[in-house]
Amino acid sequence: MVLVDTPIWSLALRRNANFENDAPIRVALAELIQRDEAKLAGVVRQELLSGVRDRSQFAKLRDHLRRFPDIPLTAEDYEAAAEASNRLRSSGIASSPADAFLCALGISRNWSVFTTDGDFVRYAAVLPLKLYGDR
Repeated sequence: MVLVDTPIWSLALRRNANFENDAPIRVALAELIQRDEAKLAGVVRQELLSGVRDRSQFAKLRDHLRRFPDIPLTAEDYEAAAEASNRLRSSGIASSPADAFLCALGISRNWSVFTTDGDFVRYAAVLPLKLYGDR
């Protein structure tokens, strides 16, 4: 399974994309979706929907994303995210709560994280995080 981060979804859902440069990412995501391996965390769903001002576009995106069920979460997931954040901070690496949460989900479930966010490379140097494409 692969936890797909906001930049990947954003790139795939963008209307005005650079198809030539973005094609490998779009193809990889399409393959993950087809194999039912793409996972969407609630925090990523929220990031994607936040800032969509047009009500009809919001509804369209919301309905599209509903194809991907929420990942069941536990108190341990939130605690693991706090631990990941603390561990990163003690190593001199700042992370957002959303990023720490994705790291924790990926680690606890042994899933890779699919992202273009370079911060995750730094996180993976400190945490036992697998990044999709680093097989």
